[in-house]
Amino acid sequence: MENTAATFLRLAREISSAAKVSFPLAELNDLLTGARAEEIEALPFPPIDDAYRLNYVTAMVEMAAHRAQIVPPAWTSTVIPLNTPAFIDPSLNLRAHLLIASPPPFRRRNIFIDSSIGARV
Repeated sequence: MENTAATFLRLAREISSAAKVSFPLAELNDLLTGARAEEIEALPFPPIDDAYRLNYVTAMVEMAAHRAQIVPPAWTSTVIPLNTPAFIDPSLNLRAHLLIASPPPFRRRNIFIDSSIGARV
């Protein structure tokens, strides 16, 4: 059975190369939701080259650390936020809502999502 860090790395590799990232992101969300504080603190830098996917995973780790009331792993501060805002829905009608509804770690990384439905990011 994989430990949390090994599972995190496996999922990061899947996220990095997946044509459709929703499934490995959902699995990562489940992993982080169930992780203990010390497991979150010990998470290694994810092997993801794509800036959007790396920032998305980093925001998820930062949210997990916030929920666990700990400082995120040091590597999270080395991930440079996106230069251009990325909206999960391209329609202009939802942009104002997404600017407000996005969780702070995602907003700081210039990623705008709505996590109010289903509590999954």
